[in-house]
Amino acid sequence: MSATDWTTVPTGPDRPEAAALLEAYYEEIVRRYHDRPVRPGEVAAAMADDPSDDLAPPTGILLVAHRDGRPAGCAGLRYRPGWAELTRVYVRPAHRGHGGGAALLAAVEERARAAGADRIRLDTRSDLVEARALYARHGYREIPAYNTGPYAQHWLEKVLS
Repeated sequence: MSATDWTTVPTGPDRPEAAALLEAYYEEIVRRYHDRPVRPGEVAAAMADDPSDDLAPPTGILLVAHRDGRPAGCAGLRYRPGWAELTRVYVRPAHRGHGGGAALLAAVEERARAAGADRIRLDTRSDLVEARALYARHGYREIPAYNTGPYAQHWLEKVLS
């Protein structure tokens, strides 16, 4: 399968399919950060610390990716003056390795260009090696820190043509 086998649609972060994907994203993020099973309340606390309400127009957008007609991944953009910030890129484990990450990046890049952004920035953690490899394959390069996020360890940027 390739990225062309995926469809992406803008979805409100409060919609059931988006909320389920965001919860799965945070479950994986929390589990990987602590390198242990998630404890009760940790996912809810992480979601409360980083609310998704800025991923709805006019401040941003959340895209849900579908594969075989089922929600299989998501990615968000926060709009900034002249640029956009990529956040919450997630593909369900059963769908990884089938072009979902590439499809999501292509879709958010298209949306960012349409909104007038000349670049996309993101921050990520060292333990998210697969994500960092995905970004590198798609032209994202390390840059100096542009924020002071408590979990940010790498900052990347892609200039949009």
